[in-house]
This record gives sequence, C-alpha cells and structure tokens, in this order.
Amino acid sequence: MENQIKNVLIENAESLFGMPIEEKLIQFQKTRKDVEGDLTLVIFPFVKLLRCSPADAGEKIGTLLVERIEHIERFEVVSGFLNLIIAADYWLNALTDMEKQPHYGFAEENSKPTVMVEYSSPNTNKPLHLGHLRNIFLGYSVAEILKANGHKVVKTQIINDRGIHICKSMLAWEKYSPLNSDGERETPANTGVKGDKLVGKYYVEFDKHFNAQAKDIIADWDNGIFDGFPEDVVAEYKKLTTSKEEKDEKAIAGIDAKIKDLAKNQAPILLEAKEMLIKWEAKDPQVYLLWTTMNGWVYEGFDATYYQMGVDFDKLYYESDTFLLGKDLVAEGLKNGVFFKKDDGSVWIDLSDEGLDEKLVLRSDGTAVYMTQDVGTAVDRYKDYPDLEAIIYTVGNEQDYHFKVLFLILEKLGFSWAENCYHLSYGMVDLPSGRMKSREGTVVDADDLMSDVVEKAREMTEERGHIEGMSQEEREALYDLIGMGGLKYYLMKVDPKKRMLFNPEESIELNGNTGPFIQYTHARIKSLLRKAGDVGELSSVSILPEEKEILKHLVEFPSVVGEAGKNYSPALLANYAYELVKLYNHFYQSIPVRNEEKDDLRTMRLLLSKNVAKVVDLSMGLLGISVPEQM
Repeated sequence: MENQIKNVLIENAESLFGMPIEEKLIQFQKTRKDVEGDLTLVIFPFVKLLRCSPADAGEKIGTLLVERIEHIERFEVVSGFLNLIIAADYWLNALTDMEKQPHYGFAEENSKPTVMVEYSSPNTNKPLHLGHLRNIFLGYSVAEILKANGHKVVKTQIINDRGIHICKSMLAWEKYSPLNSDGERETPANTGVKGDKLVGKYYVEFDKHFNAQAKDIIADWDNGIFDGFPEDVVAEYKKLTTSKEEKDEKAIAGIDAKIKDLAKNQAPILLEAKEMLIKWEAKDPQVYLLWTTMNGWVYEGFDATYYQMGVDFDKLYYESDTFLLGKDLVAEGLKNGVFFKKDDGSVWIDLSDEGLDEKLVLRSDGTAVYMTQDVGTAVDRYKDYPDLEAIIYTVGNEQDYHFKVLFLILEKLGFSWAENCYHLSYGMVDLPSGRMKSREGTVVDADDLMSDVVEKAREMTEERGHIEGMSQEEREALYDLIGMGGLKYYLMKVDPKKRMLFNPEESIELNGNTGPFIQYTHARIKSLLRKAGDVGELSSVSILPEEKEILKHLVEFPSVVGEAGKNYSPALLANYAYELVKLYNHFYQSIPVRNEEKDDLRTMRLLLSKNVAKVVDLSMGLLGISVPEQM
C-alpha cells in the first residue's frame, strides 16, 4: 500500500503540487491507537508546496488517494497527519497472497550480490564462552537475514591459531602437564576432557606462573637485586620508583601498574613463549608438531560446540595461513611508502592525517601482529570470491579502533573494495557477577551454559508442558529446542550495539519477551490447526479490529526483513515476532476460532492463524531458532 501511495503521489505531482516531487518527501508512520486509521501519511512536507494549511493539504491529498487507489475507503486529517482507512478486502487479499508463499517476505534467492559474514573467529587457546555466544548467534542470524534479502552469503570464520597467546598454552602444557602412570602427559584421549577445555586449562595455568614470576621480579628489584636484567629495564624501574615520591594514591597506583608491566616483560616464562613463537614461524619441527597436535584437540572441541549451537560455516580461514600473505603485503607497502620502518626494525603506518595515530604492523623481530593477519585475510577472501561485494565482520565493540585502522590500511594499499567492508560492532555481555576474564578462568563456558539452559527447559517443560504421548527422544529434542531457543532469543532481542546483562533464568521463562513464549504460541496454533482439520477456501468477510491488527502486522513482515538486513539487526525480527504473538494471543483469548459457527469466518480465522504460525516460524528461523509443533 505504501508503494501504491508513493506511485500515485509521484505520478500526479505536477497536477497536485505544480511540480515534480522526490520520493523522500513521502513519509509514513504508524497510526496512533487513539484515532481511526490503518496507515498515516505525514502532511507537513507538502504544506509549502500546496501553500495552504496542513488540514487543507491533507484534504487535497486524501481526496486524490481515495479516487486513485481502490482499497482506500476514506481518510481523516488530524493535526497535519493524514490517517487512511483501508478496506477489509485489501487485508483479505494480502492474506490470500501470503498463504500462497511458503517463504513470504523473502526476496528471490541469489538476486543480490555476494556478501561474506565473519563470526566466531576464536583463539585456539581456550574454549568458547558466553561472549562468543552473542557473537556467533548474531553473525549467523545476520547471514540468514541477508540470504532472506536475496544476497548470496558466505559464512566464514578466521581461526586465530597462531601467536603469542597460542604459544602460552603450548608452553604451559609442556612445562606443567602431569605425567600419568604410562608416562603420558594429559590429552583429551587419556583424560576424557574436551580438547578446547584442556588447552584452555593451560592458558590459565600459564597466567598463574606468569603473574607469580612478575611478582618475584618486583620483589627482587625492591630489594636491589638487578642481576641478569637489561640496563635500560633497570634504569626505567629506578626512574618509575623515584617518580612515586610526593604523588597521590591514584598516581602511585598508575606507576605501580607500569612497574608490573615492566616486570612481566622480563618474566622467564614470557621470554620462553616469545622464543617459541619465533621457532614456530621458522617451522621448528618439534614446536610445529606440538602446535598441530594441540590445535587438533581444540578443533574437535569447537566442532562439538558449534553442533550444539546449530550454526555452520561455508569457508574456514586460518591465521597461520593468512599472516604470511599479510607480511608480503606489508613488505610491498613498505616499498611503496605506505608503511615506514623504525630504528628497531619494526614496521608501522602513520594515520595521523586521518585523525588516528601510528599503528604497528610488524614487530622488530619480524613476527606478525593481528593487523598483519587481518590485512592478509581480507585480500585472500577477495581472491577466493571475486564476486564478493562486502565483508561483514562480527566483532565486539572493543575492537572498533582496530577495524577503522584495518579498513584504512586496505584503502591505502589500493584495494577499492575496502569501502564496502563493515564492522558489525556489538556490546559486551555482562553477568550479575561482573565482567568475564579468560586469563583468570572466570568466563562462563559456552558448553556449560547451553547445558544449563537446556536442563532448565527440561524442568520447566516437565512441570508446565503438554508432552503426553511424546517419546523420550522427542522430549529430549524438545528440551534442547526450548533451551537453545530461549538462549538465542535472549541474546538477540537486544539491539546489537547495546551492552547487555545476561540472566539465564529469564531466558527460558514462558511469559514475557522470551523465546519460549513465542515458541509456545507457535505450538498452540499448530495444535489448533491439527484439531481443525481442513481449513477451506477464503471468501469475502468482515474483519474485526483484532483481526485487522494482526493482518497489518503480517503485511509489515517483508519490510521488517528488509530493515533487519539493512541494519544488520536480528533484534528487529525478534521484537517483531514478540509483538505478533502478543496480538495473536489477545485475539485467540477473546474471539472463537475453531469453534466459530459461521464457516466463512472460521475459515478466515484459521487461515489467519496458519499464517501467523508461518511468519513466526520464518522470523524465528532467521534468528537460528526452531519452533515446536507441540510444547
């Protein structure tokens, strides 16, 4: 209807306004609930063109629309807003049309350019955690939404499988893993521990010894013991210590933090990890074998977690492959003056003209940094997919600066497609107990959290559900569907840009803005349709205000899918589905459906119910959430 109105106004602009008009002048909004109308056109943009009062302008435009558009019955002008009343047949025709379309609201498949969506992108030194869950569910959902908008989509991740943090887990396992009675160190096979969790255990173990060594170093320095430490380090320590004199408590704390960082950089275990990284880049056989073995454990663990999440990927990239291309690009950029080298041999880029600062792209020892890898990965992806139009990076907002720099570097290297790269920045997930810290082992493990919500769903369903006649296997599948649906919905109903507090108890509640509430409504409708049998053919009938409100909401679905794709926001679809089921439940509780005595009304209400269930299924499916037939 909005498109029809736009076309009529544009086509008749000369006769109505005396000049052509731009489409952006035509603005719609939802009609206020305290006035009559199904759609509201904002009149104010046209007042100057018509040189009359808003009320007169509304009368002129409303009269034209009633004359030219069949289904606009009448209109009312209220304070510069034109409220249009649309005939019942329009809504019934819309119901007939959506009934014919299994994927109502979706664009033609592969009708738009190829887009790549990156999400997850874990480090192989620890298991996935709650923060990863928001990332993964968000990225997967955005990929599905872009598909629904007609894009060909490539779902991908870059696995951060190299670097100093990976060497930390490797070194700690070598140094601190206990030997069993067969003389073997701990492995997933001989302990039964999931591979990613076992490796993560040693990342935490490294940090314990690292902090202890730094503490001992500071104690030695405080006692005047400086043997074996570089002169410049000792001089810096003495300078910092002297600077604490006559400082306030806050300033002293800041200086102590700098001393701690200075000591950490001298910790023997960190120096060993740095040496291991250099050996890895030189492909030292022993280090490389350890790396492939431990990464293999982690990949098996990740695969099990992704399966439980119900997500997948079309293409995997590995930092261990792409960092070399990144180093080559840095070397080429150095020749062309894009980068510059400092006296210590490190390579940088100066972005001060862009309002940023200098950024390291290669360390003085020749090893790569994250930026090096990301440059290489981006170029590699465009080589793999020449038709690629854009890359969407799903990464937390603490990396906003990183992606500004990345896109600028790619532009300066001459890659025009860099302007189509987009950082889907999202807020962190907090817990009632505070922020998670993986080095300290205080994260909420993704596997444990998913297991917990599924167990809570089991308890809730056994207490309140209707699962009679279901086999145990069917019940287990239902518990998983409800628990995972509740978890995903809870993490995606909030605008991605907002930081959020996660409460697992709330996620599986049957009331309120939750996944299980929406799932239950779908199951209720499916039960209704099973009992009703054949729906029949729709005929012209009068519709009640409650029915019209549902139909209006259903008609909005295609535009919501479009907006969700444009804004990369699953939250728009989540909250759309919630509003839809609220409208339906109000209708269901107050108006007879299956027991309606008039056949034509019964048919219409069953068809309405059927398409509500379909749109709930479609919208939740775009969030990666399944809806049950019975609950």
